[in-house]
Amino acid sequence: MKQKKNLLTIIIPCFNEEEVLPETVKELGNILENLISLGKIASDSKLLFVNDGSKDKTWQLIQNYTEKYEYVTGIKFTRNYGHQNALLAGMTVAVKHADMLITIDADLQDDVNAIPKMVDAYLKGNDVVYGVRNSRETDTAFKRRTALAYYALMRKMGVNLVPDSADYRLLSKRATEALLQYKERNLFLRGMVPLVGFKSTKVYYPRKERFAGKSKYPLSKMLHFALDGITSFSIAPIHLILGMGIVIVFISIFLMLYTIYQKFAGHVVSGWSSLMVSIWLLGGIQLISLSVIGEYVGKVFTEVKRRPRYNIEEETFTTKFNNKSK
Repeated sequence: MKQKKNLLTIIIPCFNEEEVLPETVKELGNILENLISLGKIASDSKLLFVNDGSKDKTWQLIQNYTEKYEYVTGIKFTRNYGHQNALLAGMTVAVKHADMLITIDADLQDDVNAIPKMVDAYLKGNDVVYGVRNSRETDTAFKRRTALAYYALMRKMGVNLVPDSADYRLLSKRATEALLQYKERNLFLRGMVPLVGFKSTKVYYPRKERFAGKSKYPLSKMLHFALDGITSFSIAPIHLILGMGIVIVFISIFLMLYTIYQKFAGHVVSGWSSLMVSIWLLGGIQLISLSVIGEYVGKVFTEVKRRPRYNIEEETFTTKFNNKSK
């Protein structure tokens, strides 16, 4: 089938989103239809929902909307593979037909009204368009501070991230194909997308409260995701351990000289407190060092096994395009 110019696919990962899905389909559907009516995107542009092992009625709703609307399609995973893999699966399936792809979460916190601006930026020649929050007013003070600290830390480690930009972005066909050439299993798309190069720009939007349901990223998952980002893109923690080891060696030499001096001065009574502090301090540093090194070894272990990132049980996106080409 000959591809139509400016065919857009909006990819929406879903995990237990039955409460918000009706509104998501409604709002994104309206955006899609408006862009089609203005002639900015092809008439067979699609919404692609990726069901990431939901336990509720998410997939049932996706199937219902697939039958009701020509522009709604879906992918069903065999189990939960995670948000990043859901995005990657959607891009892998959609890039065969789409000229541009937009990824957005189902919770409607990212303003869908930024999508026309992204499309306009693409039509002006940009291959990558980042959706960037213009404020963090909906976040708690703790989350704002930790986010700023995280971006500052990543910059110091040499990781090129777009501040206040998550996984709400537009990619052209060639930018997506370039991104899919990165074969690592430890996915951190926020760091991977800037690596593909190509002309890029930003679209700013206000972030809203979640429309319905519960956040799928509690503090524990956010911390794990942040750690993944650091260890997937930088070996700075290994360098930090080396630096810490060198500092400790110099401190040990100083303490050794101090001990020799104390011995010759006749002060031979050992200090129990200082001994305990030294043991606990060095023990803690060793455990932290082993944990950091273990994190990198674990990532190598995951990569060398080369297991599939995901398994698809059902998929209607390709089916709809194949049916049209007959």
